[in-house]
Amino acid sequence: MKKFLVTGLLVWVPLGITIWVLNLTITTMDQTLLLLPRDWHPDILLGIHIPGLGIILTFAVVLLTGLLIRNVFGQRLWAASEKGMLHVPFVGNIYKGVKQVSDTLLSGSGNSFRKVLLVRYPHPDAWSLAFQTNVPNEVVSKFDEEYVAVFIPTTPSPVNGFYFFVRRADTIVLDMTVDVALRSIVSMGVVSDTPSAITPSPTLS
Repeated sequence: MKKFLVTGLLVWVPLGITIWVLNLTITTMDQTLLLLPRDWHPDILLGIHIPGLGIILTFAVVLLTGLLIRNVFGQRLWAASEKGMLHVPFVGNIYKGVKQVSDTLLSGSGNSFRKVLLVRYPHPDAWSLAFQTNVPNEVVSKFDEEYVAVFIPTTPSPVNGFYFFVRRADTIVLDMTVDVALRSIVSMGVVSDTPSAITPSPTLS
């Protein structure tokens, strides 16, 4: 009886957590509908609640914003709005810091992570995954040999970590994409490099 109970848990625990996460995500995104005037709420217009409309609304707003900013008029309008926002006390400092982080992680213009490396951390006999970033020119001039800037993320939250300058000779460049490295860090090494088909959970004998 115990083996059947454990086998059932192996099926329902990951399924239940997946459903819970999806429900939490959809419910949270549906809160964006509260930004609309009350008379425009789908629950009032249609008379029923349809889960997931918030996701559609959020996707549409983000997509339209991207389309607007990609043209000359949108770029000028946003540049003027952003300039004004940066001059607002306290708000400008928060926005500037958040924008720098988002530009680093999402930008495709060379500011994002360049390579996945192995570096010796936290002690000489251990290796950790790290991402190569940019070395400021002022820092480069202080070294007699070549150094690289690396960001060592923490597990399982890669948004936190440590920023170091290490000798290039003390690093190992991996033939691994940033996406694969991030998946490995978030899953604490459980997720493999290549996706595999989902197989049934093993039964216990």
